[in-house]
Amino acid sequence: MEAVSRTAQWTAAARALETEREDRLFADPYARTVADTVGFDLLERYAGAGTVPFLAIRTTYLDRAIGRAVEDRGIRQVVFLAAGMDTRFYRLTWPAGVTVYELDRPALLDAKAAMLAGEPAPADRERHTVAVDLTQDWTGHLKEAGWRSEEATLWVVEGLLFFLPEEAVRALITGLSAHSAPGSVLLGDVISRSALQNPLSRPFLRALEEDGNPWLFGTEEPEQLLQDCGWSVREVKQPGEDGADFGRWPYPVPAREVPRVPRSFLFTCDLPTGEENAS
Repeated sequence: MEAVSRTAQWTAAARALETEREDRLFADPYARTVADTVGFDLLERYAGAGTVPFLAIRTTYLDRAIGRAVEDRGIRQVVFLAAGMDTRFYRLTWPAGVTVYELDRPALLDAKAAMLAGEPAPADRERHTVAVDLTQDWTGHLKEAGWRSEEATLWVVEGLLFFLPEEAVRALITGLSAHSAPGSVLLGDVISRSALQNPLSRPFLRALEEDGNPWLFGTEEPEQLLQDCGWSVREVKQPGEDGADFGRWPYPVPAREVPRVPRSFLFTCDLPTGEENAS
């Protein structure tokens, strides 16, 4: 697999650790399989303050937000961009009729398919893998797989944006809004620019760079970024805040106005209505 894709096994290893806790927030019985030894080696290599609890919180936050989107809003198209070793298609309870599209590089999708070859696909949903480069035009490939641009879509960009340069981040998020039908939802995460500049982060960031997958992008104003790219922000949460804690975050949460603080942000966005765009 490409170097950047190996981080997907790193996060899978963290999901495996959470799954094996007695007080687990979620159960991912496939996580240890897709993590393989590489994922646990990377978990040790990239160890740092808050890494494992953050990944547990991010997974839980997105699990629950995905559930609300498909159950309460009735969305039946779910697209995971840079799906990595995500196993939500198998492990979540989905309403009947959901179609999941997993977009990622060919080598990762092939490796994941081999690892999960023995797992039976649930009968009440569909899954399509789409081999693409997300920095290029990929919507045609998604349409060929069956995605319908005229229907609402749940887009999930988990663990992706910080690997891209700012121009690519803005192009991607703007493209998602441009290709979305009314009722669409965007979920994901992003880090602050200070997280890339903090001296305490240097060993971790250096290890990522040495492994060929540097973090490139962060923003102190995720709300403005998302709005500039065509989305209406429903919420932005830092780990440890109400709705993004789940009993896992062990550190205080500095107020947003405190400068030069490394932060992670979890977000939920909606496509603005015509009235919102007009205002």
